[in-house]
Amino acid sequence: METEEHAIDEAEMHAHSETVRKVRAEMPSDDELVDIAEFFKVFGDSTRAKILAALVVSECCVACISDVLNMSVSAVSHQLRILRQSKLVKTRRDGKEIYYSLDDAHIGEIFRTALEHVKEL
Repeated sequence: METEEHAIDEAEMHAHSETVRKVRAEMPSDDELVDIAEFFKVFGDSTRAKILAALVVSECCVACISDVLNMSVSAVSHQLRILRQSKLVKTRRDGKEIYYSLDDAHIGEIFRTALEHVKEL
């Protein structure tokens, strides 16, 4: 009986070692993980989340976003600056007006996936 238990332990250890090897091989670098944490930190503010929710629907100017969110233009501008620095939103100038939109399709996908997850809770 002791031999059978020993064989099971060795099999479990082998499976454990294979899992550890596989996970280590596919783990992002420490720098990438820090960047991911910073990325999600920007998403972690409800005002920025509201702005992103608006921009998922449509490109908007600051005045439009401030009207939608019932916030001051300066408060929205401050949050848009953070979103731009984090490369979550980009700008387009049309005459004197600056329009904001999501930087790329990934941002919208991440936002929609997060919203879908929250709705399932």
